[in-house]
Amino acid sequence: MKPVRLPAAATLALPRWALFALGLLYILPGLIGRDPWKNDDAASFGVMWTMAQGGWQDWLWPNIAGLSVSDEGPLAFWLGALGIKLFGWLLGDVLGARVATGLVFLLGVASVWYAAFNLGRRPDAQPLRLAFGGQPEPRDFGRTLADAAVLIYLGSLGLLLHSHETTAEALQVSLVALLVYRAVRYVERASLRNAALIGLALGLLSLTRGWLTPAALTVALLLCTRFLGLPLGRTLRELALAAVVAVAIAALWLLPAQLLRPYQQTPLAGWLALGAAQLALPTALSLKFFFRVGTWFFWPAWPFAGWAVYAWRRQHHVLHIVVPLSFVTMGALLTLFQPNPEQGHLLALLPPLAIMAAFGLLTMKRGAINAIDWFSVMALTLCAGVIWIFWIAKLTGWPAQAAKNALKLVPGFKPELGLLAFVVAAAATAGWIALVHWRLSRQPAVLWRAVVLSSGGLILIWILLMTLFLPDMNYSKSYASVARQIADKLPPGVGCIETNVGPAQRASFAYYAHLPFTGVEGGRCELLLLQDSVRLRDDREIAAQHRGKQWQLLWEGRRPSDREERFRLYRRTD
Repeated sequence: MKPVRLPAAATLALPRWALFALGLLYILPGLIGRDPWKNDDAASFGVMWTMAQGGWQDWLWPNIAGLSVSDEGPLAFWLGALGIKLFGWLLGDVLGARVATGLVFLLGVASVWYAAFNLGRRPDAQPLRLAFGGQPEPRDFGRTLADAAVLIYLGSLGLLLHSHETTAEALQVSLVALLVYRAVRYVERASLRNAALIGLALGLLSLTRGWLTPAALTVALLLCTRFLGLPLGRTLRELALAAVVAVAIAALWLLPAQLLRPYQQTPLAGWLALGAAQLALPTALSLKFFFRVGTWFFWPAWPFAGWAVYAWRRQHHVLHIVVPLSFVTMGALLTLFQPNPEQGHLLALLPPLAIMAAFGLLTMKRGAINAIDWFSVMALTLCAGVIWIFWIAKLTGWPAQAAKNALKLVPGFKPELGLLAFVVAAAATAGWIALVHWRLSRQPAVLWRAVVLSSGGLILIWILLMTLFLPDMNYSKSYASVARQIADKLPPGVGCIETNVGPAQRASFAYYAHLPFTGVEGGRCELLLLQDSVRLRDDREIAAQHRGKQWQLLWEGRRPSDREERFRLYRRTD
């Protein structure tokens, strides 16, 4: 017997405008007004900016002002560079690149919604028929489940920061969501057309972060079809077509790059080697990482998803459990077999987890739902209150201890009142109060009531941080000020600069200060920019890297918020 009894009143869907507005409230803060931050965000933007400013070789061989970063794949960089080309003149290069980030995010949300909708309207997912009628219609039931899946997806803690960065990870999670949706359509109705569309998603994934993830998810889909009893011969033929389409799409980059050899380089060997390097036997490190980080990264999806598997355990061969569970299992294995697991590897689990979690909501007890609601209200309201207190303290100096704690992370920063930021933050807070009042006063019976507060509260916290504290974060995490200091110290007529700085720093210095770094081919330059630690009190790095050469120190500096990182600019004197 199915574990679900649900009246039609519980399947009231969110208005389309409300769902769309929620998505915009989620994605726009953090895209507008934010500088490229340290590490992957700035590095990826640097590749996009280099492509947009450069020639065909930069599009085939991704690099950051001459520093090669071509192993993973160029698709995310192509999209960002195209955004700079189309919108940079109007929005600026940084926001122009992020137009692609916003569109990619909407693609992922739409894919999660349609995957859950198609699974939810199937006969095997419908609730039990009530004795006197009143059960929901399949389409209404599917829409409600899709709304719940999107709310869980938006409420996932791990998605929040990664979805706002101009990185390949943001594109990968949306393409995994697209692949899950196409897999649902294929399992529902196996056909050459659906197989070709699966191949399209796989090919785009292979151009994003290498071939390993799409290859593993293809295996997951094959095992899924075997468990569901689809004909083996036909499935193999159609998945072979999907593989051919995926290879053809990957060849759109690999073949021209292999033949034209941009900067006398070829990406195929590195692209293949990267996938092989991502496989190793599970270790204590990978197990500890998966459970320690995954506990908060997948919240609140994982409790609902785990309950879905338990609640539907007696229903065999149901698509709404088998399909997402296959992708979740393979994604977990990919993470466990990573020799150096990172948060980006966990992103592939979020879309199928959110879809499966929506079906866990169906059987949740009222007490569990109320507990989740109260936890969301108390924890998120407390966080929002703390953010407001620290914002008031940094402007007014009261409370004194809060002001001291708020400003010690950004030494030298002078806070100012941003009227527009304050209005947006106040409006978001008022919206949160109205949402809490609606939920607690009306006690709605709709299915998605258990997650609307979690998603809304997380969006509130993000809006507050990206309005009230955005200047502080830009000051702390951006290299713009350091880049301008270096530019002021450059002698006139500098041809090129040798450097050992990392990708994020190189990208920031090239964009903000237009420093002429040496290209992919290398070369002998009259200036040297070194990055090291303030703990090094001598010139050992110069002696090790440039033995026998004489250098004159022109400038030394660092970001005010970084106590260890140091940059030094030298001029050759020989």
